[in-house]
Amino acid sequence: MTETEGMNAKQKLAYYLDKSYADANAAHSKGELVCWSSSIAPAEFCVTMGIHMLYPENHAAAVGAKHGAIEILELAERKGYTMDNCSYSRINLAYMDLLVEEKKTGKTPEALQKLDELKVPRMPLPDIIITCNNICNTLLKWYENIAVSLNIPYIIIDTPYVHDWPIPQHTIDYMKEQFKYAIKQIEDLTGKPFDYEKFVKVQEQTQRSVAAWDRAMGMAAIVPSPLSGFDMFNFMALIVCARSQFAAEDTFNTLADELQVKADAGQDAFKGGERTRIAWEGIAVWPYLSHTYKALKNLGMNMVGSTYPGAWSIHYEVGDLGQMAAGYCKMYSNTCLDNKVNVISDVLINTNCTGILYHLNRSCKLMSFLNVETAEILKEKTGIPYASFDGDQTDPRNFSEAQYDTRVEALSEVMEQMKAEKAKA
Repeated sequence: MTETEGMNAKQKLAYYLDKSYADANAAHSKGELVCWSSSIAPAEFCVTMGIHMLYPENHAAAVGAKHGAIEILELAERKGYTMDNCSYSRINLAYMDLLVEEKKTGKTPEALQKLDELKVPRMPLPDIIITCNNICNTLLKWYENIAVSLNIPYIIIDTPYVHDWPIPQHTIDYMKEQFKYAIKQIEDLTGKPFDYEKFVKVQEQTQRSVAAWDRAMGMAAIVPSPLSGFDMFNFMALIVCARSQFAAEDTFNTLADELQVKADAGQDAFKGGERTRIAWEGIAVWPYLSHTYKALKNLGMNMVGSTYPGAWSIHYEVGDLGQMAAGYCKMYSNTCLDNKVNVISDVLINTNCTGILYHLNRSCKLMSFLNVETAEILKEKTGIPYASFDGDQTDPRNFSEAQYDTRVEALSEVMEQMKAEKAKA
């Protein structure tokens, strides 16, 4: 009998997330290595060598979702970090300083106490950090600040921007050599030779977890859909934090099984209230997750399509380091405009969406800068209407409930009109 036997998917999600932080804190107290990693860096290397992994982006999202962001962001700003910096980075860098202060003084700072009261999980300070700029180049300076402040090793995986398809061999070779160097760095840090036999098993687990994630997220294509995209946003914490572990495979297969039962019974995520289906382009607004969901639900708009959760569907051939390198290189955000348009178009078609909502995220410049151009190209290509709203992934000061509501209401009206005209034709 496993510790999760009898649990539903939500219970498993909570159990495994809590366990990941508890295990890392326990490891830290015993002097074992803890790594802070960017969300789409190759975790397989550290997992193989028994290094405990934590993810500042995911932790910052939790701070935002639990409504603890404002005070932490203000702390970062008083230290000189401008509001134009990514709010994930500001939260994490301020949080790091709070942990350092606690370690030096032996007293828990008031801001840290408040996060504890909000049940934001504790992250111990890292012994090593690893980042991969396949998401954005902000990560390079953000993690450099961590490394310099804590005087710890910094492993960087530099990812060339992908302009051409298929991915050029020289790009794959460049990434592959960096993977080899990262392995050497980890060997030096641990004082142990890299375990290539275990590495293959970790790769196999990663691919099983990704397959289970794809299976669960694929339920969104069903009409009406038993899955809401906001459930995708919640469950994606495990594909970020545990894709190289059984926890992700276990949870996502349970979720897929539950969704299949609902689909077989003809149940949708809104219990019969799905009127229209939209895609969401961009990161969630974590402090307003409930509001953004309910505003759509009240209009019968089920958000079933998103490129965001699919970023962690990292497929590669086990045992082939070059293919693994290609898998981590072809992130949607690391590719050219033409590919972005194709990816979103596929999402719209595969999930039967008749509208799309763009989050103009102040924090995520890489995604937001191309949204307007992408939206116009897609509208011309598909005829699907769109709306956009201003927001931020974790800074609640950059989001207006009223603006959001007005924009989604306008999109709903256009979609309903087009639906009625199509029915008459």
